[in-house]
Amino acid sequence: MRVMKITQTKEIEAPGLGEKIKTARLATRKPLGELAYKAGMSTANWYRIEAENMKSMSIETLRTIEKVLGVDFGVKFPD
Repeated sequence: MRVMKITQTKEIEAPGLGEKIKTARLATRKPLGELAYKAGMSTANWYRIEAENMKSMSIETLRTIEKVLGVDFGVKFPD
């Protein structure tokens, strides 16, 4: 029997998330380079996220940022 995979894509808006990330980053008092490295991204990309100069961001990236910063921004997808 063959197996078919089904995918689902959801998007939600998170107003002010970039500012929340920046505030949490500044509160850690850790260098941006260190945080970006731990998150597996460039500092330029991190700055784009904080400035909300991106059309979208994956939930995996958000969860990684939350883990690196030790915070939960409360972004949840409705069922």
